[in-house]
Amino acid sequence: MNRMDRLLAIVLQLQGRKIVRAEELAAQFETSVRTIYRDMQALSEANVPIVGAPGQGYSLMEGYFLPPVSFTASEAVTLLLGAEFVQKKLEPNYGIHAESARTKIEAVLPERVRIEAEQVRGTMRLLSARESGSSRNERMNLEILRRALLERRKVGFRYVKTRSGPDGKKESIRVAAPYGLVHVQGAWMLVAACELRQDIRHFRLSRMAELEQLEMEYELPPDFQLEDYKPPDDRGLEIILLADISIADRVRESDNYYIDALEEHSEGLRIKLRVRQIEEILSWVLSWGSGIRVQEPESLRTRVIEEAEKLLKRY
Repeated sequence: MNRMDRLLAIVLQLQGRKIVRAEELAAQFETSVRTIYRDMQALSEANVPIVGAPGQGYSLMEGYFLPPVSFTASEAVTLLLGAEFVQKKLEPNYGIHAESARTKIEAVLPERVRIEAEQVRGTMRLLSARESGSSRNERMNLEILRRALLERRKVGFRYVKTRSGPDGKKESIRVAAPYGLVHVQGAWMLVAACELRQDIRHFRLSRMAELEQLEMEYELPPDFQLEDYKPPDDRGLEIILLADISIADRVRESDNYYIDALEEHSEGLRIKLRVRQIEEILSWVLSWGSGIRVQEPESLRTRVIEEAEKLLKRY
């Protein structure tokens, strides 16, 4: 850390605490106590109102804040929760910066606002499930893709789908120009121009293997804006289910991506879904056992019966 960065960091530390000892600052910034004394002298000469109490430490004159930014408690909570989300959902490099940003935000808050923000934050918590191999792979891929997006480089990877494609294969080698990253339903998705499909496609980061940034450059289409982009909806198969009253609440809470509408019914909960093919929803329907009945289409009813017969034979 160079001296200017250290001087700013010292001011932020003083703003966040009432009194700080020179020994504490020296340990934190891995320098000598004598260097901290010189830093304090430099800050005083720069008209930063530092108060030194012999045997106690240093503090800032009450009412001095740097930078001159004023946050309400709600704004502060929003920023601090955002930093916590980045720590949990982005790659480790951004996690380090998020922690640094959180410290700086807390340091510039007046004591009254900081106390109120801490009270509000104490009522909220972002839980992160135990990291699986899939989530570790997702975070590593996120770092590679972020760099490729900034440098406008294409990427190559092996993509593993949950079901076989028209060629009967679940895996394929792709080369794509990354257009953006989207976090949806707890997972990161890449929006990219796929050379194999000659169109914009969406790839789940956790299913991307052997990802690498290529030397090939690309240009983002001038009319493409990620915030305005809406993928075409090709879910043309409509499915109607009826859930028993006993599981209606759990079905609502499942928040399945394919659910299009929920409607109260005298016999339970009527569920309308739209999918591309039955396989996308079959496992979810079966997971509810006898609590859900298929009303439409007949092809799904047949598949459920076939799976039930297979289970009966196995057990």
